[in-house]
Amino acid sequence: MGWLAAGDGYEIALVGGRVTARSTTGRSAGRQLKTLPKAVRDHPEVDRLRRFARWLDRHAEDCLARVDNWMVSSLPVPTGLLARVWPDEAWQSALRDLVVVGEDPDEPGLLRDVTASGELRVVNLDGETVRMAPPTVLLPHPVLLPDLDELREFAAELGVVQKVEQIHRATWRTPEHPAPGSTEVREYAGGAYTSRFGLAARAASLGYRVSGGSATCLVREAGRTTEAAVWIGEPYWDDDTETGALQWRDGDGRILRLRDVGPVAWSEGMRMAAALHAGRIIEEGKDA
Repeated sequence: MGWLAAGDGYEIALVGGRVTARSTTGRSAGRQLKTLPKAVRDHPEVDRLRRFARWLDRHAEDCLARVDNWMVSSLPVPTGLLARVWPDEAWQSALRDLVVVGEDPDEPGLLRDVTASGELRVVNLDGETVRMAPPTVLLPHPVLLPDLDELREFAAELGVVQKVEQIHRATWRTPEHPAPGSTEVREYAGGAYTSRFGLAARAASLGYRVSGGSATCLVREAGRTTEAAVWIGEPYWDDDTETGALQWRDGDGRILRLRDVGPVAWSEGMRMAAALHAGRIIEEGKDA
């Protein structure tokens, strides 16, 4: 974004997400100033740029949330759509270096570029840049990646940092033989909080929805919707509380048996329960 005139002797621009000024006259002409001069602080252009900066922040957050949803739900994403959004820096930042899978599920790679025609340039596990243009690609949830450990090592060698947590996302595998008829997990139950409000606030800060007496996480997997739910206490209760059991419900609100929970729903539910439990009160002298 270029520099805009703002009063006599100054220009302003967004630099690093903040409004910055420079002088256009005198010995300091062209030099960026450390702070906004008093003469331009209330200028309409400054206010306009500040509002634009806030919009850019919201846009970047929305891009991250949408890409995270594609990944968690393993939704097929049209390559034509990726080509349209790639020139946008916020979209590109959210998508770059994510693991993508095209027509061959055994050939994952790190997304590096998308051309205007919808051709993807991907670095595979051999370190080679390959080009592909399938109609759609998947951004797989890490629990579905058979080469996850290898991908993590490869990404570390390349110094890859993903804006959307994918390959370094904490994962939990579904148990091979859950207890017959069991419908809940209590591994992360009993995490003490001084108030129900504090527990609900932690859930919200982590991006989870608080509905009734539960913190919930919605996952779309294999064509069905599953909701993981951790009990956090009655809504009207504001005294000390504890994290409760983790359960999963189908799209009609019926509680699922553990053996019927899909791998992504299981992993994301356990991730939520572990994150809520991690914020508990740790008594002095006890292990964290």
